[in-house]
Amino acid sequence: MNEASDPSRIVHLNQRLDPGGVRVGELLNAVRGIANKRLQQWIGNAFEQVDDALFDLAEKAENNAAQMHYFDGMREVRKRRPAVERHFLGTISRKLGELNHPAAPSQPSSASASLGSIELSLVAENELEESLAITSMISKNDSRLARDLFAVNQRLSVICGGHAVDDASNPVAPAALTQAFRQALHELTADMRVKLIIYKLFDRYVLSMLEELYHEINTELVRAGVLPQLRHGVLRGGQGRTTAAAGSSAAAEIPGSGASDESGEIPSDLLQTLHALFSARRGPSAGIGAVGGGNARGMAGAGGPLPSANELLGALSVLQSQIASAGPLRHAQVDDAVELSREVLELKQQLLTQIGALRGERPSHVASIDEDTIDLVGMLFEFILEDRNLPTAMQVMLARLQIPYLKAAILDRKMFSHRQHPARRLLDSLAEQAKSWSEESDRDHRLHEKVKSIVDKLLHDFDDDMGIFERLLTDLQQFQDINKRRSEVAEQRVAESTRGREKLEQARRRAAREIIERIGDNKLPPLVHGVLARAWANHLVLTLLRQGEASPEFKSALRFVDEFIASARPAKDAASRQVLRQMLPGIERALRQGLANVAFQEQDIDRLLGQLHTYYRQQLGEKLDANEVVMVEEDAALLAIPDSIQPVIDTQAGPQAIEEEPEEEVLVPPGSPEWQQVQALQAGNWLEFCPPGETMNRAKLSWISPMSGRYLFVNRRGLKVADYSPQELALLFRNGQARLLAANALFDRALSAIVGKLSQPDAGEAHAADGE
Repeated sequence: MNEASDPSRIVHLNQRLDPGGVRVGELLNAVRGIANKRLQQWIGNAFEQVDDALFDLAEKAENNAAQMHYFDGMREVRKRRPAVERHFLGTISRKLGELNHPAAPSQPSSASASLGSIELSLVAENELEESLAITSMISKNDSRLARDLFAVNQRLSVICGGHAVDDASNPVAPAALTQAFRQALHELTADMRVKLIIYKLFDRYVLSMLEELYHEINTELVRAGVLPQLRHGVLRGGQGRTTAAAGSSAAAEIPGSGASDESGEIPSDLLQTLHALFSARRGPSAGIGAVGGGNARGMAGAGGPLPSANELLGALSVLQSQIASAGPLRHAQVDDAVELSREVLELKQQLLTQIGALRGERPSHVASIDEDTIDLVGMLFEFILEDRNLPTAMQVMLARLQIPYLKAAILDRKMFSHRQHPARRLLDSLAEQAKSWSEESDRDHRLHEKVKSIVDKLLHDFDDDMGIFERLLTDLQQFQDINKRRSEVAEQRVAESTRGREKLEQARRRAAREIIERIGDNKLPPLVHGVLARAWANHLVLTLLRQGEASPEFKSALRFVDEFIASARPAKDAASRQVLRQMLPGIERALRQGLANVAFQEQDIDRLLGQLHTYYRQQLGEKLDANEVVMVEEDAALLAIPDSIQPVIDTQAGPQAIEEEPEEEVLVPPGSPEWQQVQALQAGNWLEFCPPGETMNRAKLSWISPMSGRYLFVNRRGLKVADYSPQELALLFRNGQARLLAANALFDRALSAIVGKLSQPDAGEAHAADGE
């Protein structure tokens, strides 16, 4: 007898099996066996094609470096394939075994979205293609397999004691399989271009075959009596719809099978991928929307036919002229950003109203692809108004470009998928210039006026001539090049000045150490000590800077210090006096040369040597006049040394004065996130500084001193803003008084954020509500 027709074996929707029961274990083992057998076969088939695909790409590579990327990828895949397959199959098998013991529910995350939204946060530029490729694969297969997958989810929920199993928690759903495969690919160190090819093969040889797997699982569970009467027509919100991405069930062409894509990018247009995300979020009430624009939400209802592209452009031009005639841009305030944010969200309704005014009848909807373009551009400019990398004044100016950029996106839908598109490059360049702007660094308003002039030209002059973006981009690049040359000259001067000061300070410490070490415990008279601490110490500093510590001149200057100290020892007998007499001509000669080196005037040298002559006469036992005795014993402050010759060391300094600079107090321990952030900084990084009680400033890391380790920051004009030790900088990060600004392009940041936002559960509903 067929088990499904045996009433005692049938499990209805309102029945639940004991998750710990023997039968549940048997049924899950059966499902796991089916999945393991099929997936092992398909993942093997996918990897069998990798060699051919990569070899074809290597043959077509534009240069040797690209060719080596593919050959290296082939070797890496051959080496790591068994580990990747084990990791992937092991993950799926383990998760199927854990279905009857689900973890405690957690807060909703991106992993719970119906599109199988894997974690999509703001990713680095080289990961954007990977995230978009995965999102595209998941959305396409989720929609295509909705009916069969729904049945699998329902039957698994029953045998697991009523614990809900959905696309996010089903280990054999497209999202879970893709996520498991992505984690398994961490075993590979291959180039991202190689991984994108592997993803295409995974889509073609695994995900496109899932219908067979679901059919086999459903057949096995029906045979076991689990919901045999279940109708496949029961759909989740949004399942069963046809989207542009879902309509293409065949996998994209891959290298080795006639493909011409050598870049490793996802084959479908980015706008199509995002269209799938928008469509998935609209839900079943949205109807069917086609990329061609022939079908749309509500079709052609009471509002008449759907607006054509020309109608949209005409209505946008009217709205654009209204903004352009509103008057000149002024310096923006925070309130302006808030108002513009509201206008960004309301543009869709304003557009429909304007079309109604032009045709005499307000349409209720636009074609799906046009609606997606409107939403996408709206989300782009929402991102601009929320992007903390841009100063508020620049956010407000750039946000006024929403309508010109919406027109550009309608005229040329490649704007979002081609990084080199002139409109995209212009907005990226404007944002890059804006990132460095602050009122302090732009006192002449050059940058502010340049950005304003470009915004004004687009608002006043852009109709349908896409060449305007290239022309304005060229104009901005010329402006940027001129200012870059100016700032580089100023920046070089600042760095050289800072480097010179550090070398001087280092030389001063070295000279002081050499002199004080040689003095040791000797008690020198003020005259001798003063000559060493002021005149000769400065000569040592200059010799170090000009000739270096290994030079004969520096070694000779140190020998003089030893002889000069020795000359101050008491000459108590005839022999010691004879030695002193022999030393004096050399001391006088060396002093004359050394003092002239530090810009002593001839009369100052004669006066100082006169004081020394009197001192040495006393040392040799000659009788001095009363006034000469006073001169010899007077304080060093009255030495015949010009005031311009400042002491390098304290005239009362002892051995402790030779210590290096005191170590900084460790307030942020090494290994902390802030410390690691400081260590990761590189020349060219931009930071925002907000010291308490001071105005916000933005500065670029120009130079890290190899001597002191201090970080030198300059503004966009190349002028010094500040310099910090690593500890000081880490403390600013910890206190929220410094923040690293993003280095990647605005468009890339925005698209990553948009994909992540659309992949969040309930985010789409909220976004749709904003547009109603």
